Amino acid sequence: MAAHLKDCSSAILNTMVSDRLARREIVQFGRMMHERGYVSAMDGNLSVRLDEGRILCTPTAMCKGMMRPQDLVIVDPDGRRIAGRRDVSSEIGMHLLIYRLRPDVCGVVHAHPTTATGFAAAGMALDKPLVSEVVIGLGSIPLARYGTPGTHELAEALEPFVPEYDAILMANHGVVTYGDSLCQAYMKMETVEHFAQITLVTHILGRQEALGNEELDKLLVVRSRYQGIRSSAARPLSMVDDSAPSARKRMPSSPR
Repeated sequence: MAAHLKDCSSAILNTMVSDRLARREIVQFGRMMHERGYVSAMDGNLSVRLDEGRILCTPTAMCKGMMRPQDLVIVDPDGRRIAGRRDVSSEIGMHLLIYRLRPDVCGVVHAHPTTATGFAAAGMALDKPLVSEVVIGLGSIPLARYGTPGTHELAEALEPFVPEYDAILMANHGVVTYGDSLCQAYMKMETVEHFAQITLVTHILGRQEALGNEELDKLLVVRSRYQGIRSSAARPLSMVDDSAPSARKRMPSSPR
């Protein structure tokens, strides 16, 4: 009996520590999102899957740079509040959809980073294989059709993409990223915005040198060896004909 009580006490303590750590992480990454301009005013939301029956999330109508751990809310898999004083975010349905379709996901981040959201508002996906690190870490970043925030429309627009991608642009709205931890989800958001900025530069320069099929195949092999990369997202489609010499292939080697 004593051993059983000890095991129960240990389990309760681990749950409390996990809850406390998750609250600190949401507050930390919410502040980072606000400082980097990924959100403004009361935009965006973050969540962590604590266990099968509880999801810790940011409340509605609160600046992500001003949150405290006690401001966060716990909901069940149906989005009903089971702990916390504040109201649940109206966009919780997006988070619940991702957790339901992706058992491997434990953290979700939704934000409106300027450049990436600009692509989403222009109706342009970030799906060209222009940067090797992005292919390794995210594969491709598709564009979901517009759905009214806070409604079933948004979840319906995202649903076809969630199983095969780890980051999605939402037309005229923003970006959602997710991973096996909140840290991974946040770093994917940084990657999306960084890649959007790089892609914008290629548009300004008026040319893009996309990777070919052979190069993409090699990157998928490399992906499995990269520490911290657990993405199984679909690779982007090659935008070039490997049989035709590209400018990249014709570039002379640097003198030694």
